[in-house]
Amino acid sequence: MKTRHVLVTGALLAFGLAAYGCETKNKPKKLAINETEINLIKPHPKESKNNTVKIALLLDTSNSMDGLINQAKAQLWDVVNNFTHAKCGNEARPALQIALYQYGNDNLSSSEGYVQQILNFTDDLDEISEKLFSLSTNGGEEYCGKVIQTSLNQLDWGNNPDNLKMIFIAGNEPFDQGRTSFKEAASKAKKQDVIINTIFCGNYEQGIHGKWKEGALLANGDYMAIDHNRQIVHIETPYDDVIIQLNKKLNNTYISYGSLGSAKKEKQALQDSNAEALEEVVMVKRAISKSSRMYKNSDWDLVDASEEAEFDASKLKKKDLPKELQNKSNQEIEAYIAEKKTERQEIQNQINELNAKREVYIASQQSEENGELENAMINAIKKQAAKKNYRWE
Repeated sequence: MKTRHVLVTGALLAFGLAAYGCETKNKPKKLAINETEINLIKPHPKESKNNTVKIALLLDTSNSMDGLINQAKAQLWDVVNNFTHAKCGNEARPALQIALYQYGNDNLSSSEGYVQQILNFTDDLDEISEKLFSLSTNGGEEYCGKVIQTSLNQLDWGNNPDNLKMIFIAGNEPFDQGRTSFKEAASKAKKQDVIINTIFCGNYEQGIHGKWKEGALLANGDYMAIDHNRQIVHIETPYDDVIIQLNKKLNNTYISYGSLGSAKKEKQALQDSNAEALEEVVMVKRAISKSSRMYKNSDWDLVDASEEAEFDASKLKKKDLPKELQNKSNQEIEAYIAEKKTERQEIQNQINELNAKREVYIASQQSEENGELENAMINAIKKQAAKKNYRWE
């Protein structure tokens, strides 16, 4: 029940996990420039579509989970920012997709085993944030086997051996509750090359007694136990206010288009507000994520869309453009997009430079900013990632 927070953070942190067969072909020649300079010049490095990390987060939303949910919302951006630095053996960046389920809530259908898919696999970080903020808690029955099996049946995990496919499930009730056998669910996961990582909120030995470790081991995953009531301390830095102001300027570089444009841009602003309402430092971390390769909005933003190979400004329908562009020529539209692209890149570079100083400051104040869950998850991620030829720069 009080598992919720754990899971989210853990799962997200799992992003950093590497893929099954991180490709090593066509390794590029080294450039006479350091990686920091490359990151500033190219804020969105090339991703490898053959190396995708797919993560399903299975979150318990039963009683007493509100505080954990809030921590999960806050730590989403820590996880994303950690994953930003992941590389495959061929120097390409792995793509990331996240799916979200809730279970153990009386508001859910009993005929479905108190399990509900909240979000299918997506790389839309605003959508993920929105869904996390929409979660509410209520008492219920927590059926781990059922929610695992449901996620395996409903989601498109694919058959690409280069992809890393993971489930992260968190909770504090016995793992073997319900009619669906967790052993059968784990066997199915193993056949689909899906790793199951379990996070028990409570005493380590109690979690083992409750079958959480067995559930992980049956599907090649890791078992972790955490103190889910631990308060996560976020360190404020002298650079936070400037980053928040730069984020506001960053939002002005987005050019909405199409049927989704207006609503998506509003959602972007709303998720900024949600983050800042938790803590200002959460907004800082979200701004850092928005300045990374992980934050992409080509389905509604013309600047991101212009990065796609098939993009052609001449094929845009005038009615789908913002009013200020509807009477512009194709050449003028392209020039406007290029201007906003340059502006965005400059702002993102400034945020990344300030974040580098911010990280040095945090390191000088405390050895670890992350909570118990993050530390456990990162250790598991990097251990598994090493076996898949992934590394962090």
